[in-house]
Amino acid sequence: MSIRNPKQALYEQFAIVAKALGHPLRLELIEHIAQGARSVEALAAKLGQPVANISQHLQALRRAGIVSADRDGKFVHYSLADASVLSAFAAVRGVAERQLAEVDRIVRGYFDARDDMRPVTREELQTLMRDGLVTLIDVRPADEFALGHVPGAINVPLGEVKAWSADATVGREIVAYCRGPWCVMSFEAVAALRSLGHAARRLEDGMPEWQAAGLPVEAVADIAAD
Repeated sequence: MSIRNPKQALYEQFAIVAKALGHPLRLELIEHIAQGARSVEALAAKLGQPVANISQHLQALRRAGIVSADRDGKFVHYSLADASVLSAFAAVRGVAERQLAEVDRIVRGYFDARDDMRPVTREELQTLMRDGLVTLIDVRPADEFALGHVPGAINVPLGEVKAWSADATVGREIVAYCRGPWCVMSFEAVAALRSLGHAARRLEDGMPEWQAAGLPVEAVADIAAD
């Protein structure tokens, strides 16, 4: 079959992917699925949305080749199609951060007010962890921690940070991370820890980026097997 304008035909296909990414809830779904395969029901509960609504958005992502689906009994679990999806998400985020004034306003008005310090890079964290110089906490909910986390991290969900910090060593730096570079939970955790007198910073990004970089990941099942 001949194609009159192959370039236009390609661009139409590229636009399908771009259109599928063009919804805030779908971007949030990608953030969650990037941490591990999740069912429609689990995602709906996590995001406080009707199952039908979540299913509709997942189908749009699947049609665009952004997620894949596997059936397990009566449940369907969705995963990212491959690592390029996270790269596309990062590219969209990067353009918005550089070009949109509203993004800058939100960052300065909310995020910088909670943590305006230089975040810890992945390379720096690896060195600090190897030398035993920091305590690393994963402030995501327990179910997300179980799917995979940075080796050596302690799961301290955001709502438990203040209680946990009462027994933490004062003077020892704490590094917090969660789902990504703009994950509210890590900013809130750092702000809470500093208000209680602890030295705290956050990881520059989150678990999906750590995993996409090919760095070691540990799951709860791995710990139980040791």
